[in-house]
Amino acid sequence: MHARKGQPHPIDPSRQLQRQLSQAAKRRRNRRFHALYDRIFRPDIRWRAWREVRANGGSAGVDGVRIDDIEQRGVAAFLQALARDLRAGSYSPQPVLRVYSPKPDGRQRPLGIPTVRDRVVQQACKIVIEPLFEANFQDTSYGFRPKRSATQAVKVIKEQLVSHGYVVDIDIERFFDTIDHGLLMRLVTRRISDRRVLKLLRQWLKAGVVEEGQWRPTLVGSPQGGVISPVVSNIYLQVLDMYWTQQDSSLGHLTRYADDMVIVCRTRRDAEQALQAVTQVLQKLKLTAHPTKTRLVDMKQAGFEFLGFHFHKGRARRSGKLIPLMWPGQKAMKAIRSHLREQTERRGLKETLRAIVAKLNPIIRGWRNYFRVGNATKKFQDLDRYVNQRVVQWIRAHRKGATSPAQLQALLSTSGLEHFSARGMCGTRP
Repeated sequence: MHARKGQPHPIDPSRQLQRQLSQAAKRRRNRRFHALYDRIFRPDIRWRAWREVRANGGSAGVDGVRIDDIEQRGVAAFLQALARDLRAGSYSPQPVLRVYSPKPDGRQRPLGIPTVRDRVVQQACKIVIEPLFEANFQDTSYGFRPKRSATQAVKVIKEQLVSHGYVVDIDIERFFDTIDHGLLMRLVTRRISDRRVLKLLRQWLKAGVVEEGQWRPTLVGSPQGGVISPVVSNIYLQVLDMYWTQQDSSLGHLTRYADDMVIVCRTRRDAEQALQAVTQVLQKLKLTAHPTKTRLVDMKQAGFEFLGFHFHKGRARRSGKLIPLMWPGQKAMKAIRSHLREQTERRGLKETLRAIVAKLNPIIRGWRNYFRVGNATKKFQDLDRYVNQRVVQWIRAHRKGATSPAQLQALLSTSGLEHFSARGMCGTRP
């Protein structure tokens, strides 16, 4: 692999820096780091930050500038100007653009989109500071962390459910919108003493939000959608993880993914005490457990959903023992059907079948790879039938109905459409 003109070699020292910072932070758990700001605009750091922002994609912020616009104007010049502003101390973030993303239950999730410029600086800052906090993060946390994933989290929960029968399903009410800035910055300063880095973080927190053309201040919270927000959430909830690990871990096993968490307990009494303990820590953090979504689950009678999976206990066919099972939950099924339906709507009739399949396959592949760790065979087969029906309907509309069953079967068989299940529906009689 060769570097493009103007870029450093792809094997740059940015990861070496991260390893050095991580090792130093692990050696002294209470060390505060002060010489960090200049590293944020090092050439290798800013180029890596750009590549990662570009890979994540996303739309323009309040300035209307897209990633493509920057590439057309010249990435090198863009990054050099950014470095000049950071070096001179004249960098100032713009407000985030408020947009709303539909939830599976019909409600709207508020998101904040920073400008591409601000996303690159946030990513560069994240590269530098994340290793310092990672050294102290607990094993109970899986969300938005290097070498950790949702798949690991759900596997751990399933393992715990083998011998445990009660679950505390905890939902923090409006977490990203209610993070206390003062408390967050006090937590950050336990590791960082570089005043210019602390200023950057305060600027992002206080940048404000633009919604329908109107600016309003952000007195609390961290915009969900910002590059730096996942790190912020883990720094903030590390307090809960520490309390649990040091004082309450005998009550059960905590698994946290960002602001979603469950505690798997042996007895109802342990579960009740666990909920009380977590509620007390949340109060210290000026957070609130959602009054209706937070609940105690007896796994002999009910199940719960976490990270897209529905967890339940059922009887093993041979032994008759209660064993933990997990499969795609209702919200996940509704979301994937909606996504498949969008890709096969009539507005796409001007495209080719090949183009439609090219859109569907990555969706199918990603969803299948995530949920295949569970007991998802039946759900996968249901989805194969659904996507088959949708593609058949699209073909008939595309060809104005003049397609025989044999022709439909041939088209599906040769389309290259992937399957959710091992025994997919494509190629069978529609």
